[in-house]
Amino acid sequence: MTTMIAVDVTTIPALGHGEAMALQATELDRAVAVLRTLDDDQWRARTVCPDWDVRQMWLHVLGACEAGASMRKNVHQMRVARKRRKDSGVSLEAGLSGVQVAEREHLSPEDLVERLELIAPKTVKGRSRTPRPIRAMKIGIDAPVVERWSLGYLIDIIYLRDAWMHRVDTARATGVELVLTADHDGRIVADVVAEWARRHGQPFTLELTGIAGGVFTADGGGEPVVVDAVEFCSVLAGRGAATGLLATIVPF
Repeated sequence: MTTMIAVDVTTIPALGHGEAMALQATELDRAVAVLRTLDDDQWRARTVCPDWDVRQMWLHVLGACEAGASMRKNVHQMRVARKRRKDSGVSLEAGLSGVQVAEREHLSPEDLVERLELIAPKTVKGRSRTPRPIRAMKIGIDAPVVERWSLGYLIDIIYLRDAWMHRVDTARATGVELVLTADHDGRIVADVVAEWARRHGQPFTLELTGIAGGVFTADGGGEPVVVDAVEFCSVLAGRGAATGLLATIVPF
């Protein structure tokens, strides 16, 4: 039996821009690979996202990727999303994802996968080239938290987590295998743990089971919490019942 060494959460390095882009490239490759295996029934499967089946969920991801590859599309999506927010009273996040889905509803699953595969490297390239002063700019966010984010946080962290979580959602909705590795998924999970710890600021001992997990502590530890690594992230993203420190929202 192997005993995992506990990691002090303050020693988890922040995801740098280059590392985040490499993780996004891998994540989009994995997404395309799993989407190619889906049959018609799986594409129509309802997801934990209330308004979306699997195809619509990935239309949203495709839209985000196309915006990442084209400043013109990015500006267009934000303009229409702000109008939706004003007209319908939804959050900017909901307005943006709604635009992304609505403008791509005509795509078949085959067309969706083909476009995602073609745009993925251009997305990573476009996001990689975002100038430092632009990345430092602040934007107001109204869901799932109300705060101000740097564009760098959105580009590097949120887009990575969003694609990763939707791959998780796909596996849960369709029953396909969720491919996980310690170097890729474990790094994403560790970054989530570090942000979760900063947001609640309390002592803890957290054991995340599975290949993407590990043992993490802060401020001398606390009552141990044991949970599957993927389930931990799902709960923080609002996809399950949360109690105690797990009720701390971490944006995805």
